[in-house]
Amino acid sequence: RLGRIEAAFSDLKRQGKKGFIPFITAGDPDLETTRELLIELSGATVIELGVPFSDPMADGPVIQRASERALKRGIGVGNVLEAVASVRRSIETPIILFSYFNPLLQFGLKRLAAEAKAAGVDGVLVTDLSPEEAGEFESELRANDLDMIFLIAPTSTDERLQLIAQHARGFIYAVSRAGVTGVRTNVSAEAEKLVSRM
Repeated sequence: RLGRIEAAFSDLKRQGKKGFIPFITAGDPDLETTRELLIELSGATVIELGVPFSDPMADGPVIQRASERALKRGIGVGNVLEAVASVRRSIETPIILFSYFNPLLQFGLKRLAAEAKAAGVDGVLVTDLSPEEAGEFESELRANDLDMIFLIAPTSTDERLQLIAQHARGFIYAVSRAGVTGVRTNVSAEAEKLVSRM
């Protein structure tokens, strides 16, 4: 049986359609709103649920402020997993945790993998964890049938793309341009070239 992420992309491919993967920061403005948003977004291909982090270096001001507000409310990894568990009975949409490594490491990698699986999480994307450093975490996720999603960038070499393709499960996240996240009006030419190399 296909996992939810693989099934979602298989359906898109079969229908010749493109997907929609929204991102929200868990706990901003509060957990009840997070739960409501997860249900509202249930028509998406996959939902990226951001784990609040105190120093989100790769993120632009919108996500930085969302993380700050969530952290001020005391939102941590456990709360994020509770939010997923509370909506999983209502929606089948794949949900991935989108995080920096530090909060996951503090929570405990073995504990995170087991509790994420129990909550109904489908995969984890760690923005600052490379395949070379992900061995232990990748093993814990695989043991719990969770997908490990890695990032590629326009600056990634062909060798790096191959390495990431060997390790990634679910999908590969293609960063559209160098720099921080933020509002864009178009897709960069670098992003289109990157996708064509895959």
